[in-house]
Amino acid sequence: MPFADASGRDIYYETHGSGTPLVLVHGSGGNHAAWWQQVAELRERFTVVTLDLHGFGKSTSEGDEFDAQEFPVDIVAVLEHADLRDVVLVGQSIGAAAALKAALRAPERVRGVILGHSLGGIDHPELTPRVRADRAEAEKIPVLDRLLTKRFQTEEAAKTFLFRQIGTFNRATQQDLRNLTTDGPTIEALAAAAFRVAFLAGGLDAVISTQTVVAAHELLAGSLLEVVPAAPHSMYWERPDLFNAAVAKLAAELAA
Repeated sequence: MPFADASGRDIYYETHGSGTPLVLVHGSGGNHAAWWQQVAELRERFTVVTLDLHGFGKSTSEGDEFDAQEFPVDIVAVLEHADLRDVVLVGQSIGAAAALKAALRAPERVRGVILGHSLGGIDHPELTPRVRADRAEAEKIPVLDRLLTKRFQTEEAAKTFLFRQIGTFNRATQQDLRNLTTDGPTIEALAAAAFRVAFLAGGLDAVISTQTVVAAHELLAGSLLEVVPAAPHSMYWERPDLFNAAVAKLAAELAA
């Protein structure tokens, strides 16, 4: 459903199924269509909402400039337009930072946030260097190898091709995303928030290590943690069975 937000920008989202609202926020190479393997299964138990952050998919207007600091505003606009409450936000990679900031903007609408393969831009003297070190290691390998395993790329050539094609519908670039994780929330702010946070990590993630995610979980009292050993950074795409099961489990705990 397309609509114009308060600033007149075009925002697109879709709603599927019924139950606890589950809002899926894509990463830098995705858009609403990237969640096809999640919608088909999770709509049987949840109201699944997929959206396009501005500059991605159908949330794009000619001549637009894209500022990642506005992405949380996009998410809140969707929550308000669809009048969603008791929402569980699920952010994938860079989308996790947008989801976490959106929750802090509209805590009255959010029950919990699942940070998928990301710390959501949390600002902490112990965590920030860890994330930076993980990123430095990731940048030593090709981008696709950071996201999908070599085995998947070889055995699932068609799905790998589709994975890359999804991103061709986006106009925002990596440069537009660089400031999203600045001014991230502190551990103290999240501990005091009205919503809970869950961390979802993959043992084969080449972008952020399991050790870094576990460290964040241990620092944030009351947070949940789910580590899937056989999952790469783009678990939602390569291992949707594992991703969907983990999200459903965490969402149920957050919504309880």
